[in-house]
Amino acid sequence: MPRVPLVVSVTLSVSLAATLLMPVLRPAPPAQAATPPASSCAGQRVETFGPASVTGAIVGATVHEGKAYVVTRGQKPPVLAEIDLTTRKVVRSVRLPDGPAAGEPEGGWATTVSDGKIYIGTYPVPDLYRFDPATGDVAHLASFGKNGGYIWALAAAPDGMIYAGTYPDGRVREYDPATGAVRDFGVLAAGERYVRAVAADAENVYAGLLDKGKLVAINRASGAVTELAQGSGGIGVIAEHGDRILAVSGLALIDVRKDGTDARHVPLSSGSLDALTVAADGTVYGTSRPDGAVHRYRTGDSTPTRVADPPSQDDETRQLALIGDDTLVGFSGSGGMWSLDLSTGQQEFTDLIEAGLPSGAERPQSMLLVPGRALYVGGHFFMDVRDLRTGEKRRFRVPGEPKDLVRRGNKIYAAVYPSGSIVSIDMRTDEVRTLGYLGQDQQRPWDIEYDPVTGKLLVASAPLGGKLEGALSIVDPDTGEIDVHKGVIPGQSLMSLSLDSRGGVVYLGGDVLGGGGITPVHTAASVAAFDLRTRTVKWQVDPVPGMRTFQDVKVSGGLLYGVYKRDSGTWIALDIATKQVVHRGTLSGYGELSAHRGRVFAATFFGGGNAYELSDQATHLATGLGDEWYTNPQLHFEPGSWKAWTLSGRHLARIDLDPRCPLLAVEPPQS
Repeated sequence: MPRVPLVVSVTLSVSLAATLLMPVLRPAPPAQAATPPASSCAGQRVETFGPASVTGAIVGATVHEGKAYVVTRGQKPPVLAEIDLTTRKVVRSVRLPDGPAAGEPEGGWATTVSDGKIYIGTYPVPDLYRFDPATGDVAHLASFGKNGGYIWALAAAPDGMIYAGTYPDGRVREYDPATGAVRDFGVLAAGERYVRAVAADAENVYAGLLDKGKLVAINRASGAVTELAQGSGGIGVIAEHGDRILAVSGLALIDVRKDGTDARHVPLSSGSLDALTVAADGTVYGTSRPDGAVHRYRTGDSTPTRVADPPSQDDETRQLALIGDDTLVGFSGSGGMWSLDLSTGQQEFTDLIEAGLPSGAERPQSMLLVPGRALYVGGHFFMDVRDLRTGEKRRFRVPGEPKDLVRRGNKIYAAVYPSGSIVSIDMRTDEVRTLGYLGQDQQRPWDIEYDPVTGKLLVASAPLGGKLEGALSIVDPDTGEIDVHKGVIPGQSLMSLSLDSRGGVVYLGGDVLGGGGITPVHTAASVAAFDLRTRTVKWQVDPVPGMRTFQDVKVSGGLLYGVYKRDSGTWIALDIATKQVVHRGTLSGYGELSAHRGRVFAATFFGGGNAYELSDQATHLATGLGDEWYTNPQLHFEPGSWKAWTLSGRHLARIDLDPRCPLLAVEPPQS
């Protein structure tokens, strides 16, 4: 796919001192009656329709004595399910109890087995649990941080000691099952946030660092840290066998002796690898991302060899295990389990919900209203659809997390993480096709809009950890051609965009933190105006000093509204003509903006979940909506109405946001 060089932006130096909040005259919003009819505010203003997005997605998985153990993603509380590998049925399931720390577990990325017991590490509270298959008991063992943290990885040493890799402190901890004692090995690399993978043998625990791309060995006795290899990208997968340790770093497989010698950086010809397992003879099996195909590697090979087509196309593999000599078992993030007979190539796939895994409501990623027709809700690897004409529901698989959705004719386009792909969905058939991948490290597409003038899709994106520069990508939905403008705001990623189609300009909201894990080069997030005809930046300003991340921007009536993230819910209105901030205030938190009937609305996290109208000030319209969005709270208005589709808790809701009515206090639905 063609690419263009980095465009040159022109940065304007704008003084915001005395004129920072100078008012400007703007056309009044469309005339409304001073007060609505009493019946319109007194009637039913909240309708709920059950869970918005239903999931059977999994994160952690492990195998022990003919059984598989998987942990759900997104459900509260998480489910640990036991699967009989012979019958491929769920035979038992338990819920992980809430621990004493603030927050609630929503899943467990990390699993391991020690002394016949299953250990689980959870998020967004980084807690350690143990399940005893003999008794069915679940116990909370330890907390490794506060709400917002993760136990990303667990490994058991031969003597039964448990090792955990954590976020956001980037540490490895040791847990002694016999005594309950916890040992912290301290900082492994300055500024590191993620220990994304761990493995252990009798002498060392090995850790893969995501931000710094380092593979390190920690001596279990002394705690001494030795760097074994430096990768070209973050290290999120490792495996050990004999005298060698293997790690995946971007588009390379690192194969190195455990003393740091004989390091081999083996190129991966078919993308990265997201899971590894090693056979007794040293043969390594891995699954490639984004396609999910199976590959084989032995030390000395120039590159892994593809041995099987994807058992679950475009899926993430959470874990691989060998059963006997010839059967490879994999666990798919979308909620599936598959087996591959290595001698015959025969595959079998099992949907875990159909196998008996309890499903439940998850936190939605995105939403799109097709007026009078359907409401689409993006979840984890699935799309839930409510037919507005019949009330019927259906769901179908998509290849990842749809971070944002936009419509063009009879197709919906989704910006998908973690592949950084753009996919189309035919509204008539639910057929899903991948247009292409953004590439250039742009794996986090946050915002997508359609420009009816040029017929192109516009995508704002960010890189993964350790990089700063995002991109504006211009996608042709007919051909799949993608024109990527990386670094369109130099030194910043992009969180949002807003199209002003009348002038052929798209406005971009920046983020100085980029993918995280790297020192910013700017202190304030920028807004840039990008000319779609010349494909160059017209101007760039930093509206508020010290505010580092725009969550969303929206153009309306000659003003650019913006909501900042991580900055106490600050919102602004910037006059596009003068580049001056003319209104500024504070909301309960951050979220997305909507323009409707000449007005601008905001939905926000925190404070119970709120909705506002923004003009010269913020008017509080609704509260009690909950904080259950995965990405950002959204409002989707019905044309010609003040009714908006959103969430109440994790349930789909339609609420009345007539600005003339009193504050709407929403009662949370019964789960």
